[in-house]
Amino acid sequence: MHRTSLNRPLGATVRRQTTQWIPRLQQTRALHLAPPFLLEDYTPRYMTLSSRDAAMKRSAAYAHLRNCNLCPRLCGVNRYESTGMCLIGEKAKVNVIAPHFGEEPCVQGHHGSGSVFFSMCNLRCVFCQNHDIAHQRNGMDLTPEELGDWYVKLQEVGNVHNINLITPEHVVPQVALSILHARDKGLKVPVIYNTSAYDSLASLELLDGLVDIYLPDFKVWEPATSKRLLKADDYAATARESIKAMHAQVGDLCFTGDGIAKSGVLVRHLVMPGYEAEGAEIMRFLADEVSRDCFVNIMEQYRPDAYVGRTKRGSAGDEKRYAEINRAVSNEELSTVRKAAEAAGLWRFCDPPKHDGFNL
Repeated sequence: MHRTSLNRPLGATVRRQTTQWIPRLQQTRALHLAPPFLLEDYTPRYMTLSSRDAAMKRSAAYAHLRNCNLCPRLCGVNRYESTGMCLIGEKAKVNVIAPHFGEEPCVQGHHGSGSVFFSMCNLRCVFCQNHDIAHQRNGMDLTPEELGDWYVKLQEVGNVHNINLITPEHVVPQVALSILHARDKGLKVPVIYNTSAYDSLASLELLDGLVDIYLPDFKVWEPATSKRLLKADDYAATARESIKAMHAQVGDLCFTGDGIAKSGVLVRHLVMPGYEAEGAEIMRFLADEVSRDCFVNIMEQYRPDAYVGRTKRGSAGDEKRYAEINRAVSNEELSTVRKAAEAAGLWRFCDPPKHDGFNL
Protein backbone atom coordinates (compact mmCIF):
# COMPACT_ATOMS: atom_id res chain seq x y z
CA MET A 1 0.00 0.00 0.00
CA HIS A 2 1.09 3.57 -0.68
CA ARG A 3 1.55 5.68 2.42
CA THR A 4 0.02 9.15 2.50
CA SER A 5 2.70 11.79 2.89
CA LEU A 6 1.93 14.49 5.46
CA ASN A 7 3.35 17.07 3.04
CA ARG A 8 1.13 15.96 0.10
CA PRO A 9 -2.52 17.04 -0.28
CA LEU A 10 -4.75 14.12 0.55
CA GLY A 11 -6.84 14.64 -2.60
CA ALA A 12 -3.81 14.26 -4.84
CA THR A 13 -2.88 11.00 -3.14
CA VAL A 14 -6.37 9.60 -3.55
CA ARG A 15 -6.47 10.49 -7.24
CA ARG A 16 -3.09 8.83 -7.84
CA GLN A 17 -4.08 5.72 -5.96
CA THR A 18 -7.39 5.58 -7.82
CA THR A 19 -5.56 5.54 -11.12
CA GLN A 20 -2.92 3.00 -10.10
CA TRP A 21 -4.64 0.66 -7.69
CA ILE A 22 -8.32 0.29 -8.55
CA PRO A 23 -8.65 -3.09 -10.25
CA ARG A 24 -8.97 -3.05 -14.03
CA LEU A 25 -12.47 -4.53 -13.82
CA GLN A 26 -13.69 -1.53 -11.82
CA GLN A 27 -12.05 0.92 -14.22
CA THR A 28 -14.05 -0.53 -17.14
CA ARG A 29 -17.41 0.17 -15.52
CA ALA A 30 -17.49 3.54 -17.26
CA LEU A 31 -18.08 1.56 -20.47
CA HIS A 32 -21.49 0.39 -19.17
CA LEU A 33 -20.43 -3.09 -20.25
CA ALA A 34 -21.16 -6.16 -18.15
CA PRO A 35 -17.86 -7.91 -17.24
CA PRO A 36 -18.78 -11.34 -18.72
CA PHE A 37 -18.91 -9.74 -22.17
CA LEU A 38 -15.68 -7.74 -21.90
CA LEU A 39 -12.51 -9.13 -23.49
CA GLU A 40 -9.01 -8.05 -22.49
CA ASP A 41 -7.80 -8.99 -25.97
CA TYR A 42 -8.91 -11.15 -28.84
CA THR A 43 -7.25 -13.43 -31.38
CA PRO A 44 -9.39 -14.40 -34.40
CA ARG A 45 -10.38 -18.05 -34.43
CA TYR A 46 -8.85 -18.74 -37.84
CA MET A 47 -5.43 -17.81 -36.47
CA THR A 48 -5.59 -20.65 -33.94
CA LEU A 49 -6.39 -23.37 -36.49
CA SER A 50 -3.73 -26.05 -36.82
CA SER A 51 -2.26 -26.76 -40.25
CA ARG A 52 -4.02 -30.13 -40.19
CA ASP A 53 -7.44 -28.58 -39.51
CA ALA A 54 -6.87 -25.96 -42.18
CA ALA A 55 -5.99 -28.66 -44.73
CA MET A 56 -9.12 -30.61 -43.83
CA LYS A 57 -11.29 -27.54 -44.33
CA ARG A 58 -9.73 -26.86 -47.71
CA SER A 59 -10.41 -30.42 -48.79
CA ALA A 60 -14.02 -30.25 -47.56
CA ALA A 61 -14.61 -26.93 -49.35
CA TYR A 62 -13.44 -28.32 -52.71
CA ALA A 63 -15.60 -31.41 -52.21
CA HIS A 64 -18.68 -29.27 -51.57
CA LEU A 65 -18.02 -27.29 -54.75
CA ARG A 66 -18.06 -30.51 -56.74
CA ASN A 67 -21.36 -31.57 -55.16
CA CYS A 68 -23.05 -28.44 -53.83
CA ASN A 69 -25.07 -29.43 -50.77
CA LEU A 70 -24.15 -26.74 -48.25
CA CYS A 71 -27.24 -24.57 -48.62
CA PRO A 72 -30.74 -25.82 -47.64
CA ARG A 73 -31.67 -25.84 -51.34
CA LEU A 74 -29.48 -28.98 -51.78
CA CYS A 75 -29.03 -28.42 -55.53
CA GLY A 76 -26.31 -31.09 -55.75
CA VAL A 77 -24.66 -29.50 -58.80
CA ASN A 78 -20.98 -29.50 -59.69
CA ARG A 79 -20.19 -25.80 -59.36
CA TYR A 80 -17.22 -26.17 -61.73
CA GLU A 81 -19.61 -27.16 -64.53
CA SER A 82 -23.02 -25.63 -63.77
CA THR A 83 -24.99 -23.59 -61.27
CA GLY A 84 -27.93 -24.20 -58.95
CA MET A 85 -30.57 -21.83 -57.67
CA CYS A 86 -28.05 -19.16 -56.70
CA LEU A 87 -26.70 -19.01 -60.30
CA ILE A 88 -23.11 -18.79 -59.03
CA GLY A 89 -20.37 -21.18 -60.14
CA GLU A 90 -16.93 -21.89 -58.70
CA LYS A 91 -16.02 -18.19 -58.46
CA ALA A 92 -17.78 -15.80 -56.08
CA LYS A 93 -19.39 -12.79 -57.74
CA VAL A 94 -18.81 -9.68 -55.63
CA ASN A 95 -20.72 -6.44 -56.11
CA VAL A 96 -18.98 -4.09 -53.65
CA ILE A 97 -15.83 -4.31 -51.49
CA ALA A 98 -15.26 -1.27 -49.26
CA PRO A 99 -15.21 0.05 -45.69
CA HIS A 100 -18.85 0.35 -44.67
CA PHE A 101 -20.46 2.66 -42.11
CA GLY A 102 -24.04 1.41 -42.27
CA GLU A 103 -23.74 -1.36 -39.68
CA GLU A 104 -24.25 -1.45 -35.92
CA PRO A 105 -21.89 0.95 -34.09
CA CYS A 106 -20.11 -1.94 -32.37
CA VAL A 107 -19.39 -3.45 -35.81
CA GLN A 108 -18.48 -0.38 -37.86
CA GLY A 109 -16.59 1.53 -35.16
CA HIS A 110 -14.72 4.64 -36.29
CA HIS A 111 -12.89 3.06 -39.22
CA GLY A 112 -15.72 1.09 -40.77
CA SER A 113 -16.46 -2.56 -41.33
CA GLY A 114 -14.63 -4.22 -44.23
CA SER A 115 -17.75 -5.18 -46.12
CA VAL A 116 -17.89 -7.64 -49.00
CA PHE A 117 -21.31 -7.67 -50.71
CA PHE A 118 -21.81 -10.93 -52.58
CA SER A 119 -24.11 -10.94 -55.60
CA MET A 120 -27.12 -13.27 -55.65
CA CYS A 121 -28.67 -15.15 -52.73
CA ASN A 122 -30.31 -18.47 -51.87
CA LEU A 123 -33.54 -16.66 -50.88
CA ARG A 124 -35.86 -14.55 -53.02
CA CYS A 125 -37.26 -12.09 -50.49
CA VAL A 126 -39.92 -10.02 -52.24
CA PHE A 127 -39.09 -7.01 -50.03
CA CYS A 128 -35.27 -7.29 -50.31
CA GLN A 129 -33.61 -3.98 -49.44
CA ASN A 130 -30.54 -4.97 -51.51
CA HIS A 131 -32.39 -6.57 -54.42
CA ASP A 132 -30.14 -4.86 -56.95
CA ILE A 133 -27.30 -6.96 -55.51
CA ALA A 134 -29.02 -10.09 -54.19
CA HIS A 135 -31.31 -10.66 -57.20
CA GLN A 136 -28.94 -9.70 -60.00
CA ARG A 137 -25.64 -11.17 -61.18
CA ASN A 138 -23.71 -7.91 -61.12
CA GLY A 139 -20.12 -7.49 -60.06
CA MET A 140 -16.71 -9.07 -60.52
CA ASP A 141 -15.88 -12.76 -60.48
CA LEU A 142 -13.19 -13.56 -57.92
CA THR A 143 -11.35 -16.75 -57.09
CA PRO A 144 -11.01 -17.55 -53.37
CA GLU A 145 -7.39 -16.40 -53.52
CA GLU A 146 -8.32 -13.07 -55.12
CA LEU A 147 -11.08 -12.66 -52.55
CA GLY A 148 -8.66 -13.30 -49.69
CA ASP A 149 -6.24 -10.73 -51.10
CA TRP A 150 -9.06 -8.16 -50.90
CA TYR A 151 -9.55 -8.94 -47.20
CA VAL A 152 -5.91 -8.14 -46.55
CA LYS A 153 -6.17 -4.95 -48.59
CA LEU A 154 -9.22 -3.86 -46.56
CA GLN A 155 -7.20 -4.45 -43.40
CA GLU A 156 -4.01 -2.73 -44.51
CA VAL A 157 -5.36 0.13 -46.62
CA GLY A 158 -8.84 0.62 -45.15
CA ASN A 159 -7.77 -0.02 -41.54
CA VAL A 160 -11.14 -1.67 -40.98
CA HIS A 161 -12.18 -3.33 -37.72
CA ASN A 162 -13.27 -6.60 -39.33
CA ILE A 163 -14.07 -8.41 -42.57
CA ASN A 164 -17.85 -8.43 -43.02
CA LEU A 165 -19.10 -11.08 -45.46
CA ILE A 166 -22.61 -10.01 -46.54
CA THR A 167 -25.04 -12.57 -47.99
CA PRO A 168 -22.45 -15.37 -48.24
CA GLU A 169 -24.76 -18.37 -47.72
CA HIS A 170 -24.40 -19.57 -51.32
CA VAL A 171 -20.61 -19.16 -51.51
CA VAL A 172 -19.52 -20.78 -48.25
CA PRO A 173 -16.85 -23.04 -49.86
CA GLN A 174 -15.28 -20.04 -51.58
CA VAL A 175 -15.50 -18.04 -48.33
CA ALA A 176 -13.78 -20.78 -46.33
CA LEU A 177 -10.96 -21.00 -48.87
CA SER A 178 -10.59 -17.22 -49.00
CA ILE A 179 -10.26 -16.90 -45.21
CA LEU A 180 -7.57 -19.58 -45.11
CA HIS A 181 -5.70 -17.85 -47.94
CA ALA A 182 -5.98 -14.45 -46.23
CA ARG A 183 -4.69 -15.94 -42.98
CA ASP A 184 -1.55 -17.05 -44.77
CA LYS A 185 -1.20 -13.53 -46.21
CA GLY A 186 -1.38 -11.79 -42.83
CA LEU A 187 -5.06 -11.21 -42.04
CA LYS A 188 -5.49 -10.47 -38.32
CA VAL A 189 -8.96 -8.92 -37.86
CA PRO A 190 -12.15 -10.81 -36.92
CA VAL A 191 -14.39 -12.25 -39.63
CA ILE A 192 -18.16 -11.59 -39.61
CA TYR A 193 -20.60 -13.94 -41.32
CA ASN A 194 -23.55 -11.66 -42.16
CA THR A 195 -26.38 -13.99 -43.15
CA SER A 196 -30.12 -14.42 -43.64
CA ALA A 197 -29.83 -17.49 -41.35
CA TYR A 198 -30.91 -19.73 -44.25
CA ASP A 199 -27.82 -21.85 -43.66
CA SER A 200 -27.41 -25.59 -43.36
CA LEU A 201 -25.68 -27.22 -40.40
CA ALA A 202 -23.07 -28.66 -42.78
CA SER A 203 -22.29 -25.14 -43.95
CA LEU A 204 -21.82 -23.90 -40.40
CA GLU A 205 -19.63 -26.89 -39.60
CA LEU A 206 -17.30 -25.88 -42.43
CA LEU A 207 -17.21 -22.32 -41.07
CA ASP A 208 -16.51 -23.41 -37.49
CA GLY A 209 -13.10 -22.05 -36.54
CA LEU A 210 -13.07 -19.52 -39.39
CA VAL A 211 -15.80 -17.09 -38.29
CA ASP A 212 -15.66 -14.92 -35.16
CA ILE A 213 -19.02 -13.12 -35.30
CA TYR A 214 -22.24 -14.52 -36.70
CA LEU A 215 -24.69 -11.81 -37.70
CA PRO A 216 -27.91 -13.64 -38.69
CA ASP A 217 -31.17 -11.98 -39.63
CA PHE A 218 -34.21 -13.89 -38.34
CA LYS A 219 -36.91 -12.60 -40.68
CA VAL A 220 -40.27 -14.34 -40.14
CA TRP A 221 -41.69 -17.20 -38.08
CA GLU A 222 -44.54 -18.94 -39.91
CA PRO A 223 -43.92 -21.32 -42.85
CA ALA A 224 -46.79 -19.77 -44.82
CA THR A 225 -45.21 -16.33 -44.43
CA SER A 226 -41.75 -17.47 -45.48
CA LYS A 227 -43.18 -19.33 -48.46
CA ARG A 228 -45.00 -16.23 -49.66
CA LEU A 229 -42.41 -13.57 -48.86
CA LEU A 230 -39.06 -15.45 -48.97
CA LYS A 231 -39.93 -18.29 -51.38
CA ALA A 232 -38.72 -20.86 -48.86
CA ASP A 233 -41.31 -22.47 -46.61
CA ASP A 234 -38.62 -24.12 -44.45
CA TYR A 235 -36.93 -20.82 -43.64
CA ALA A 236 -37.97 -20.47 -40.00
CA ALA A 237 -37.16 -24.07 -39.09
CA THR A 238 -33.77 -23.71 -40.78
CA ALA A 239 -33.07 -20.37 -39.09
CA ARG A 240 -33.86 -21.78 -35.66
CA GLU A 241 -31.37 -24.61 -36.03
CA SER A 242 -28.77 -22.39 -37.68
CA ILE A 243 -28.81 -19.71 -34.99
CA LYS A 244 -28.55 -22.31 -32.23
CA ALA A 245 -25.54 -23.83 -34.02
CA MET A 246 -23.94 -20.39 -34.44
CA HIS A 247 -24.35 -19.65 -30.74
CA ALA A 248 -22.90 -23.05 -29.83
CA GLN A 249 -19.76 -22.11 -31.77
CA VAL A 250 -19.08 -18.55 -30.59
CA GLY A 251 -21.47 -17.75 -27.71
CA ASP A 252 -22.89 -14.35 -26.79
CA LEU A 253 -21.52 -11.14 -28.31
CA CYS A 254 -18.36 -9.89 -26.61
CA PHE A 255 -16.36 -6.67 -26.95
CA THR A 256 -12.90 -5.33 -26.25
CA GLY A 257 -12.59 -2.16 -24.20
CA ASP A 258 -12.70 0.06 -27.29
CA GLY A 259 -16.35 -0.90 -27.81
CA ILE A 260 -15.77 -3.05 -30.90
CA ALA A 261 -17.46 -6.46 -31.10
CA LYS A 262 -14.94 -9.27 -31.53
CA SER A 263 -16.82 -12.54 -31.12
CA GLY A 264 -20.28 -13.98 -30.61
CA VAL A 265 -23.75 -13.78 -32.14
CA LEU A 266 -25.69 -10.62 -33.00
CA VAL A 267 -29.23 -11.30 -34.22
CA ARG A 268 -31.13 -8.83 -36.39
CA HIS A 269 -34.88 -8.76 -36.82
CA LEU A 270 -36.44 -6.39 -39.33
CA VAL A 271 -39.94 -5.62 -38.05
CA MET A 272 -42.42 -6.13 -40.88
CA PRO A 273 -45.76 -4.29 -41.16
CA GLY A 274 -48.51 -6.56 -39.92
CA TYR A 275 -46.12 -9.30 -38.79
CA GLU A 276 -45.28 -8.08 -35.30
CA ALA A 277 -46.75 -11.24 -33.77
CA GLU A 278 -44.16 -13.28 -35.66
CA GLY A 279 -41.45 -10.93 -34.42
CA ALA A 280 -42.62 -11.57 -30.88
CA GLU A 281 -42.34 -15.32 -31.44
CA ILE A 282 -38.78 -14.86 -32.69
CA MET A 283 -37.86 -12.90 -29.55
CA ARG A 284 -39.28 -15.63 -27.33
CA PHE A 285 -37.32 -18.26 -29.25
CA LEU A 286 -34.06 -16.34 -28.82
CA ALA A 287 -34.60 -15.97 -25.08
CA ASP A 288 -35.79 -19.52 -24.44
CA GLU A 289 -33.67 -21.59 -26.82
CA VAL A 290 -30.57 -19.53 -27.61
CA SER A 291 -29.63 -17.22 -24.71
CA ARG A 292 -31.24 -14.48 -22.66
CA ASP A 293 -27.93 -12.65 -23.07
CA CYS A 294 -28.36 -12.71 -26.86
CA PHE A 295 -27.52 -9.32 -28.40
CA VAL A 296 -30.47 -8.25 -30.57
CA ASN A 297 -31.01 -5.46 -33.08
CA ILE A 298 -34.75 -4.85 -33.54
CA MET A 299 -34.67 -2.92 -36.80
CA GLU A 300 -37.21 -0.31 -37.83
CA GLN A 301 -36.01 0.66 -41.30
CA TYR A 302 -38.36 -1.50 -43.36
CA ARG A 303 -39.59 0.17 -46.52
CA PRO A 304 -41.51 -1.24 -49.50
CA ASP A 305 -38.91 -2.32 -52.03
CA ALA A 306 -38.07 -4.92 -54.67
CA TYR A 307 -41.42 -6.40 -55.83
CA VAL A 308 -43.60 -4.91 -53.10
CA GLY A 309 -46.04 -2.33 -54.46
CA ARG A 310 -45.52 -3.14 -58.12
CA THR A 311 -48.62 -3.36 -60.23
CA LYS A 312 -49.78 -6.92 -60.75
CA ARG A 313 -49.38 -8.17 -64.30
CA GLY A 314 -52.68 -8.58 -66.07
CA SER A 315 -54.66 -6.80 -63.33
CA ALA A 316 -57.64 -4.83 -64.59
CA GLY A 317 -57.03 -1.92 -62.25
CA ASP A 318 -54.08 -0.65 -60.26
CA GLU A 319 -53.83 -3.68 -57.96
CA LYS A 320 -50.49 -3.87 -56.15
CA ARG A 321 -48.39 -6.92 -55.39
CA TYR A 322 -47.89 -7.84 -51.73
CA ALA A 323 -50.24 -5.07 -50.69
CA GLU A 324 -50.22 -6.18 -47.05
CA ILE A 325 -46.62 -5.00 -46.62
CA ASN A 326 -46.79 -2.02 -48.97
CA ARG A 327 -46.39 0.51 -46.17
CA ALA A 328 -43.95 1.57 -43.47
CA VAL A 329 -43.92 -0.16 -40.12
CA SER A 330 -45.71 1.67 -37.27
CA ASN A 331 -44.38 2.65 -33.87
CA GLU A 332 -46.98 0.37 -32.28
CA GLU A 333 -45.67 -2.62 -34.23
CA LEU A 334 -42.10 -1.83 -33.21
CA SER A 335 -43.19 -1.43 -29.60
CA THR A 336 -44.97 -4.78 -29.64
CA VAL A 337 -41.80 -6.63 -30.68
CA ARG A 338 -39.62 -4.75 -28.20
CA LYS A 339 -42.01 -5.39 -25.32
CA ALA A 340 -42.19 -9.08 -26.24
CA ALA A 341 -38.38 -9.25 -26.22
CA GLU A 342 -38.15 -7.66 -22.80
CA ALA A 343 -40.95 -9.84 -21.42
CA ALA A 344 -39.07 -12.92 -22.63
CA GLY A 345 -35.99 -11.85 -20.70
CA LEU A 346 -33.82 -10.33 -23.43
CA TRP A 347 -31.96 -7.20 -22.32
CA ARG A 348 -29.04 -6.57 -24.67
CA PHE A 349 -30.37 -4.39 -27.48
CA CYS A 350 -28.74 -2.27 -30.16
CA ASP A 351 -30.34 0.98 -29.04
CA PRO A 352 -29.24 4.47 -30.10
CA PRO A 353 -26.68 5.61 -27.50
CA LYS A 354 -27.57 8.34 -25.02
CA HIS A 355 -24.02 9.69 -25.33
CA ASP A 356 -21.43 10.33 -28.02
CA GLY A 357 -19.70 6.97 -27.65
CA PHE A 358 -20.55 3.44 -28.69
CA ASN A 359 -23.80 1.77 -27.69
CA LEU A 360 -22.77 -1.39 -25.86
